[in-house]
Amino acid sequence: ATFLETLLLYFLHLILSCARASAPNFVLLFADDLGYGDLGCFGHPSSLTPNLDRLAARGLRFTDFYVTSAVCSPSRAALLTGRYQTRSGIYPGVLYPGSKGGLPLNETTVAEVLKSKGYATAIVGKWHLGLGPNGIYLPTRQGFDSYLGIPYSHDQGPCQNLTCFPPDVKCYGFCDQGVVTVPLMCNENIKRQPADFLQLEKAYSEFASQFISDAVQNNHPFFLYYPSHHTHYPQYAGADYAGKSPRGPFGDSLMEFDGTVGKILRTLEETGVINNTLIFFTGDNGPELMRKSRGGNAGLMKCGKSTTYEGGMREPAIAYWPGSIQPGVTRALASSLDILPTFAKLAGAALPDVQLDGFDMTNILLNHRPSERKTIFYYPTDPSEKHSVFAVRWKNFKAHYYTRGASHSRSTPDSDCSSLPLLHHDPPLLYNLESDPSEYYNLNSSEWDSVLKQIQAAKEHFEASMVFGESEISKGRDSALEPCCIPNCTPKPECCHCTSAL
Repeated sequence: ATFLETLLLYFLHLILSCARASAPNFVLLFADDLGYGDLGCFGHPSSLTPNLDRLAARGLRFTDFYVTSAVCSPSRAALLTGRYQTRSGIYPGVLYPGSKGGLPLNETTVAEVLKSKGYATAIVGKWHLGLGPNGIYLPTRQGFDSYLGIPYSHDQGPCQNLTCFPPDVKCYGFCDQGVVTVPLMCNENIKRQPADFLQLEKAYSEFASQFISDAVQNNHPFFLYYPSHHTHYPQYAGADYAGKSPRGPFGDSLMEFDGTVGKILRTLEETGVINNTLIFFTGDNGPELMRKSRGGNAGLMKCGKSTTYEGGMREPAIAYWPGSIQPGVTRALASSLDILPTFAKLAGAALPDVQLDGFDMTNILLNHRPSERKTIFYYPTDPSEKHSVFAVRWKNFKAHYYTRGASHSRSTPDSDCSSLPLLHHDPPLLYNLESDPSEYYNLNSSEWDSVLKQIQAAKEHFEASMVFGESEISKGRDSALEPCCIPNCTPKPECCHCTSAL
């Protein structure tokens, strides 16, 4: 090569090295009560999810991705901390508007990890990890610079059985359950109460776009966490999406969520950072099958929300990063626990000095290599040291030590999904999830003894490392902690109704 060619190659190498050294941005999308079979790119014939389908087609689609709980709060705690909810105390069940507890402040969130490297951080959507006295557990106390959203599930207001779609808009109904109407919060202040569901996604997409634009303008790497309320019941959608999906109200709601994803993508493209942004999508737990066609769909997976069957804790997942992640499908075993160590690795940030349960996924994402993870542990919604994990997946095999159905998963023909008694299995039920993802055929012959021994050894090793934190949810509730935009007013909750400007 000539001197000029050599010099050109050197500068090209230098430019590429500098580009790789630039800290990547992160967008974490988290759907609510979304089943494994709900997206178009995961096989649903009538869901309209063009933006998520685009991410799947041009990114990496996971077939074996898991969350740590089949209900909201504990799943979110594990996602943000890289630790099982049993360690942080976010069990049993979920947090409520008046809960005294919340995600402990000594837990380190992925937002706090990234802030140590100069990241701008924001959350838009559903928090559901506590509010507490004087807002002590809000996102702004947990590493997020800014927040717009509802601090808990949007069905935890007085009218949880109503839906909200134009033109027949019925959003609030009567305050007959003794709890305050759902507030929309900006940072630590109530912006509006009750939240206007018809305008909610518009407000969210505008907030997200502004946050990205500001971060880019200020030359800050950024982390945007968007835990959507869609597709949790009750469903809602604004005028642009109501009645537009062939799948009915659930489909309209899912389509609106997908539309907000599309707006975020457009902002990333318009600000010129799409090629330096890792977008990761998944859901918090399986579908609420008790809602029938108004709930989600687990596809081939057995049962749904609140169970430790595959339908409760196996979720669709997509990773998208143009130029860095090659399109394809991976069967690598992965978990929401792996988000924190992965983002930390890519950002060059130090890991928290605590027991982490997640694994770095960069080799899966960037090189399509096998996973470091060999096991998944399935806790019920009410974990205890007495029963410990209900099931263990090791490689392709899953052993159920305990099974129990749930009211959230009733209405299916499979009685296992709705049968509430706790059943102990000795020997454990054993399934090969590669050939039998629906958990139909128990491998109960002696030829599988060696597999069960491997699973038992993994279970015992994990249990020896588990230290249960004090239960935050068992601290109870105080109705005085329910957020109200007119503090100390009576009678509550009727007086919690206001609108204020930012």
